[in-house]
Amino acid sequence: MTSIRSEQAAAFAERVHAARAAFPLPPHLREHAEQIARDALRLLFPHFGAPPSASPDDVQRDVRALEGLVHDTVASIPGAPPADAVARAFVDTLPAVCEALREDAAALAGGDPAATGVDEVILAYPGLLAVAVHRVSHGLFVSGVPLLPRLMSEWAHRETGIDIHPGAVIGHGFAIDHGTGVVIGETTVIGDRVRLYQGVTLGALAVHKRLAQSKRHPTIGDDVVIYANATILGGDTVVGARTVIGGNVWLTHSVPDDSLVQFEAPV
Repeated sequence: MTSIRSEQAAAFAERVHAARAAFPLPPHLREHAEQIARDALRLLFPHFGAPPSASPDDVQRDVRALEGLVHDTVASIPGAPPADAVARAFVDTLPAVCEALREDAAALAGGDPAATGVDEVILAYPGLLAVAVHRVSHGLFVSGVPLLPRLMSEWAHRETGIDIHPGAVIGHGFAIDHGTGVVIGETTVIGDRVRLYQGVTLGALAVHKRLAQSKRHPTIGDDVVIYANATILGGDTVVGARTVIGGNVWLTHSVPDDSLVQFEAPV
């Protein structure tokens, strides 16, 4: 009995060894993805732990360190585009990302009577954290980096309960209030000054692998408000500007500008 167990253990060890030897990804890719997200947010906002007395030289050092981390991580991923170009492009987008996040924070603070100000929103609101990580990871996704932006978004998902695919295109002044259970799919397009509440799904009407390269998720126009637990599905679904989508609505067709879509319970 002992020899059989020994043989099984040896065979198992061989299989594990072979799988490890064949594994193409670096061993700490998930940790590096999270570090890139954390370091980028720390660079953009002191709320995330940046030293309060940092000099301009210190900031430039932090930028170079972040660029180096992105470069080395991208260079370690098989099939990734050239790491030099990706890292430079990533750093070049940071000013625009910072400005967009300030608009997001102002939109959240301005639309929530419970918010005492922008600082509270940045420090405490999960919606802002999820959108911040999305804006940081989206540039890497657009650059064609495999896996890394998705790992960053999944870190934000674990932290906030908000699932935003890094491929989604999101306009300015975006606000997710409360946020738990929000899902935003890869090919979603969201306009400016859109507001979502908890449980909203912007998803695909059909889930087939053959649709991987198609527009599967809805387009949301400017100044739209979508209330809790609404579900909007389909790549051909367009929600017109200034529309209000009520709570618990199930929507699979387009609606024109200035619409009001409500769930009506049966009598």
